[in-house]
Amino acid sequence: MAKKVAVLMGGWSAEREVSLTSGKACAKALRDKGYDVSEIDVKRDLDSLLQQLTPAPDVVFNALHGRGGEDGCIQGVLEILNIPYTHSAPLASALAMDKQKAKEILKPMGVRCPDGELLHIDDIRQGKVSFDPPYVVKPNAEGSSVGVYIVRQGDNKPPLGLDTWSYGPYALVEKFIPGRELSVAVMGGKGQQGRALTVTEITTANDFYNYEAKYAAGGSMHVVPALISTEVFDEALRLAAFAHEKLGCTGVTRSDFRYNDNEPGVSGLYYLETNTQPGMTPTSLVPEQAAYLGMTFGDLVEWLVENAEVHT
Repeated sequence: MAKKVAVLMGGWSAEREVSLTSGKACAKALRDKGYDVSEIDVKRDLDSLLQQLTPAPDVVFNALHGRGGEDGCIQGVLEILNIPYTHSAPLASALAMDKQKAKEILKPMGVRCPDGELLHIDDIRQGKVSFDPPYVVKPNAEGSSVGVYIVRQGDNKPPLGLDTWSYGPYALVEKFIPGRELSVAVMGGKGQQGRALTVTEITTANDFYNYEAKYAAGGSMHVVPALISTEVFDEALRLAAFAHEKLGCTGVTRSDFRYNDNEPGVSGLYYLETNTQPGMTPTSLVPEQAAYLGMTFGDLVEWLVENAEVHT
C-alpha cells in the first residue's frame, strides 16, 4: 500500500504564495514517485487542520514558509499528534528562524557574522542605530528576503518601506557587507552528519538579492558551483554544515552568506542565516544544488519523506 503523505502549504505568513508554489511542486513529485498525496492549504484555523489530518497520514511534508510554518509552531502541533514530518524539530526551527538568536549561538563558536542589533522600528526610522550606514534593515523572523532594506551613507531619510513596516515592532539591523551572495544547502537527518552539497553564487541586477530578485522572472542568476577560491568554497561548505548541526537541524537546510572578496582568505565570508524550510521548486536553490550532484527533484523530496520523524 502506498505511503500516505499530507503536504502542508500556504499558511498566513508573508511567504504564502511562495509556499503554495513549493507545496504543489513537492506534491506532484511525490505522486510521480507513487505516494498517496493529499494537499492541505493551511489557514490560521487549528480545528480545520486537525480535521484534515484525521485519519493521520503516514508522513506530513512541511512545505510551509515563514511564520507559523517555519518557526516551530506547526512542528509542535505535529509532535503532539505524533505524526512524522519533514525538516527540523520545533527548537531548531525556532532558533534558526530568529536570525539574531542564531547568530548569538554561532558567533561564540567562531562563525563570523555581520555586526547587528535588534531595534524598535521607530528608533530605526529616526536613525538611532549604533553604527554608521551602510546597514541592512530586515525582519528578524521572516524569509525570502521579505522586507529587506538598505540604508546607505548620505541617505537623509529611511527607505520608503520603513514608513509602512508590517513585520512587528522590532527589526534586525546589520552592518552591510559589500560583495557577493553565496548559498549552501545541507542534507542530514537525526543522527546523521550533515552533508553540505555545493556553493551557489546568486547574481542580480537589483541593488541586492531581495524578494523581487528571488521570484520575478529574470530577477537573478544562479552560478553553480560558485566561481570562488577553493579555500572560500570549502569554508562555506564547512560553516553551513556546522550551522546545521549546532542549531540542531534535520532534513534539508540552506545557509546564506555574504562574501567580500576584497578581504584576504576566508576573512570576508560572513554568515547571515540558516533557512530550515528553503524553497522547494525544481528551480529553487536547494533542488538546483541537488541536481548538480545528480539527485533529481523527485529523489530529493522522497529522501525528505523517508527521513521524516517525530523528534520527541
